[in-house]
Amino acid sequence: MLRENDASAAGRRAPRPGRRAFVAAAGMLAAMPAAVLADAPLEIRISKGYGILYLPLLVMEKQRLFEKHAASLGAGNCRVSWVLLDGGGSINDAMMAGTLDFAGTGAPGFIDLWARARGIPNVEVVGVSGLSATSLWLNANRPRIRSLRDFTAKDKIAVPGIKTSLSAVVLQMMAAKILGSRHFAALDALTANYPHPAAMRALIERQDGVSAHLASPPFSYLELLHKDVHRVLSSVDVLGNIILDVIFAPRRFTQSHPLMVDVFLAALDEANRFIAAHRHAAAALYAADAAVSVSAREVLSMLDDPDTRFSLMPNQIMDYVNFLYGTGTIRIKPERWTELFVPQLVARASQ
Repeated sequence: MLRENDASAAGRRAPRPGRRAFVAAAGMLAAMPAAVLADAPLEIRISKGYGILYLPLLVMEKQRLFEKHAASLGAGNCRVSWVLLDGGGSINDAMMAGTLDFAGTGAPGFIDLWARARGIPNVEVVGVSGLSATSLWLNANRPRIRSLRDFTAKDKIAVPGIKTSLSAVVLQMMAAKILGSRHFAALDALTANYPHPAAMRALIERQDGVSAHLASPPFSYLELLHKDVHRVLSSVDVLGNIILDVIFAPRRFTQSHPLMVDVFLAALDEANRFIAAHRHAAAALYAADAAVSVSAREVLSMLDDPDTRFSLMPNQIMDYVNFLYGTGTIRIKPERWTELFVPQLVARASQ
């Protein structure tokens, strides 16, 4: 049963901002009074999303780990604000508007924004760390759908953001593998914008013509508890266990406040270690805060899935870069992952 209904955005397709929008945003940010910009880091604004993939951020929030490491590293007292955002488009819009300092998002959405904002002062972004990986399941409520080839123009596939969200790009990558690289966008016309909780309800209750949902845990698991829903395929089976979500930030912020980056990495690392050492407690914490009704025991089974892992390192993120560049989604291609991320993370990788 849903505790939170965010279906108002269902089916809407937001236009993708062009380079002019980024230049305009840069001008607006540059015009802000110096006092406003100077005071902004006192309130650290962090976004998280739905699902198990964001569990480390939930642990950070509930255990006040950012505040803890800010104090230990001499960063002073920080007031942290947490925002719940779902879908790469809404997260990128908030980042471009200057209302976030750190954001958890799907790797493709970050890469897309990194490429489009590259070289534009004030709106450039940079990766801070990896976050999580698991298997996305394509679940369907029509018995005839057993593979990607079985979808027709009458079907609707729910994803939390058209074309650039994590689910949308993973669907394209799977289509390229299964249907052939020229057909990577074959299913794009069937996708519709639904936050994961709303997508799960639409799939289970057969609302709005939704016949499939490319879902992450816990939604992917909970959907299969219903006899009319079955799994069509798993992203891990097609693409391997690549990184799914990352953390990114405004480049200007990371350069002006490198200590805040150190604080964030230390806090996220402690959150990951807590999940690994206290899985029952982590499962209970998520179950108590989830947007859907799920038990701690069910969450624990999801955490025990070998495909689910949490790490600061953005493993295989270049798989997305190569795909997005090859399809023309991005026009600037970094040669290695280190170009995408802050030097603090690169230094950790060499340790």
